[in-house]
Order: sequence, then structure tokens, then C-alpha cells
Amino acid sequence: MSAGNILVVDDEADIRTLVRDILNDEGYQVAMAANAAEARVARARALPDLILLDIWMPDTDGISLLREWGALPGEHCPVVMMSGHGTVETAVEATRLGAFDFVEKPLSLAKLLRTVERALEAGRRKRVAAKSTAAPLLAMVGKSRAMQQLRADLTAAAPHRAPLLLVGEPGSARESLARFVHQSGPGAGRPFVSLSTHTVADEDFDTLLLGGAADSAAPAGLLEQARGGTLFISDLEELSPRLQRLLCSVLETGRFAAPGQPPQALDVRFISAATPGIETRAGAADGLRRDLLAQLNTLLVRVPPLRDYTEDVPELLRYHVDRLVDTERLGFRRFSVAAQNRLRNYPWPDNLREVRGLVRRMLFMGGSEEISLEQVERELGSSASSGQPLVKQDLLALPLREAREQFERAYLQQQLSLCNGKVGLLAKRVGMERTHLYRKLRALGVEFKHLPED
Repeated sequence: MSAGNILVVDDEADIRTLVRDILNDEGYQVAMAANAAEARVARARALPDLILLDIWMPDTDGISLLREWGALPGEHCPVVMMSGHGTVETAVEATRLGAFDFVEKPLSLAKLLRTVERALEAGRRKRVAAKSTAAPLLAMVGKSRAMQQLRADLTAAAPHRAPLLLVGEPGSARESLARFVHQSGPGAGRPFVSLSTHTVADEDFDTLLLGGAADSAAPAGLLEQARGGTLFISDLEELSPRLQRLLCSVLETGRFAAPGQPPQALDVRFISAATPGIETRAGAADGLRRDLLAQLNTLLVRVPPLRDYTEDVPELLRYHVDRLVDTERLGFRRFSVAAQNRLRNYPWPDNLREVRGLVRRMLFMGGSEEISLEQVERELGSSASSGQPLVKQDLLALPLREAREQFERAYLQQQLSLCNGKVGLLAKRVGMERTHLYRKLRALGVEFKHLPED
């Protein structure tokens, strides 16, 4: 990982060059500015990890520049002041305005390097903390029309306590969006609890949701844990009939009770996630109960798939690179323009989850700082089930019925591969009823595995 990018601002050329050479020898990347005007341009072009700022300069002094930068909106970086004519008053003023530290000229090599190291580490911790707090905003990165609409919809839904249903494909960061709504609403600061049914036996759902008897060692139920906050149901369609009945009862009465305990008023906001087409599939045999859906979709926000706003892919790539460099200490790399353009034209079947995975693999692989188009093509090729496009030119020479069958076969084969051979998941992804989908797969000669459905 790069040791850090440092901007040195000093009107004395000898000092600038000396500090640059010292820092270069330690592995830092250094840019220089001779005055406040050049410093403003350098900082606006790319925010460094640290600024070493001289106090006494001919155009604008360092204290004034520090005050100016502190008033700017957006992200900031640590600033270490330098001066050969420092006073206690000047140092106090610089600290009050947000300077990380103050070093005197002539510079002590040991002290300079210690201060630089401490300031960079403090800046890194601050960025990690800020990004951890802002993690739910991951799904809000982007300036496309789709993202602007999503922000508006979620912002409008956040102040209310009514149940909210997020309808979107798997991998579209629905839980992050739920956390954003939680943190932006009246339950901010209260618990955010996720309901996951995949590892719980059906007979244990009552205890999971309501809690155990007073004399049992069972922990508090999820409704109690989420009191005053939010209960997030990650896969609404995966709820068992038993748990659906229990939730319906709780929502209809507005009360719940653990075994042997008096009833309590329900004080929880429900946010649920489901795949597109949930409204038409509800009520089918072994499907979601219509009355439960009606209880949980008082507010409804549709989450677009990434293929609908691929113009935001370059910004998403930069976001994930910066986040992984900060949180996992991976080496910094950037995607070339050609690689970014290629990824803007990729369909992203697994949505934002796939972006994060691709960026992580590219950083783990290491290599030159620039990620080339060839590297991206190899990565996409290794994860694709087939190198052939779904729609080939020779389909145009076929009668419509044959062309449609060839397309459907290729489409379902690739989608089935993405679903790890699970027909239940495939049915949700492609928006088909499962029995009809089985018949379609057999008619097209598409082989599938009979695996337990998650």
C-alpha cells in the first residue's frame, strides 16, 4: 500500500525540495506548492493524505489558508504547520483552527518523520471511522437519474414509522439501504436488528421472535431487541408459513408476548426486502401470504438493478478502491479509462455485490497501479459461464420460434449458473412461477440439479 500522498506548501524552494527529498526517501508521494494559490489548486485537484503548511508566505499566510480550508464542505485531511518564527500564540491559533501539529524550522528530521507518521495514521483512522459510519450510503453512490430518484424515495420514507418494503434484486444492497432509512429516521441511535431464518429450525421461530420463558436461558426475542428501532427482514419470500402466521398476528394486534410474560406493545419499525414480482407471486401455494404483504408494504421503494445506472460504475469502482485501501490496508490501484468503459457496458448480474467482489480481487492480485482492460477481461472471462453472447448475429437468420427457443435456452442456462443450479432462486431471479419454470427447463433441454432451496 502507498505510504501516503503529501502536499508540501512553502515559499522557500530549498525547504520544499529538502522536505520532498526526505519524504520521498521514506516512500511517500510528494507534491509541492510555492504559495497559497498553488496550494489551493493542488488541494482541489486531489485531496492529499497530509499537508505540510508554512505559516509565513507572501500572498496568503498559512493560518489564513488553514482557516479557509476548515470552512470548506466535504472531506478534510490533517494539516501540520511549519514555521521558523513560531510563537506560542501562533501554535495555539493553528491548533484551534484544526491543525494536527506544529513543527519548527530548522526542521528536525526525526521529529518531522514522527509527526508525519502520526498525522497520516490519525487521518487514516478518521477516514475509516467516517466510512464505517457512512457504510449504508454505499448503495447511494452515484449521480445518475436512477440514484437521484432512489435517494428521494428513501429520504421521503425515512421520517415515518410505517412498514417499508424494498423491492430489488439480490446483491442490490437492500440491507444498506434499510440501514440508511433507519439512521435517517426517528429510530436513529436505537437498535437495527436483522431477521435471518436460514439457520433457525422452524419450531424455534417463536423463541427467535418473541423470546423464551422468564426462567429460560434464551436471549430476548428480536422484537424486544429491536424495541424503539428497526427489524429488518432480509428475504421476505423465505419466511416459513409458521413465521408468517406469527408475524401477521403481531402486526394485526400491535402486541407480542414471550411465554409466561404479559403482552407488550409493539414498538418496532419493520423494513423488509423482496425480489421484483413479489406482488404477483404473493398468495401462491407455499408462497408469501397476501395479508402479511399488505401489512409490510405500507411504504414501497423499488431498488434499481445496477444495469439500469451503469453510468455510475466508475464512481462505484473508486468508492470501493478507497474503502478497501482504508479498511483492509490493501495496495492502492486504479482502473484505467478503458477498463472503466468496459465495466460500464457489463450487465452486472449480481449487482453491487459483484462490484465489491471484483474490486477486492483486483486489489488482492496486486501488480501495477493501473488496472488494465486486459486484466478486467480476464477476470470477467473467468467468472462468466460462457464466452458466447446471448444474442448472436446468426439468430437473425432463424424463424422467430427457433430464435426465441435458442435465446431462452442460453438465457436460462446462464441465469441457472448464477443461481448455483437452484431452481427456486432462479424462479425469483427471472420472475417465473416454479412449476412453470420446471416445465420450461425440461422443454428446452436445460439440465438442472435438484438441490435444497435456500
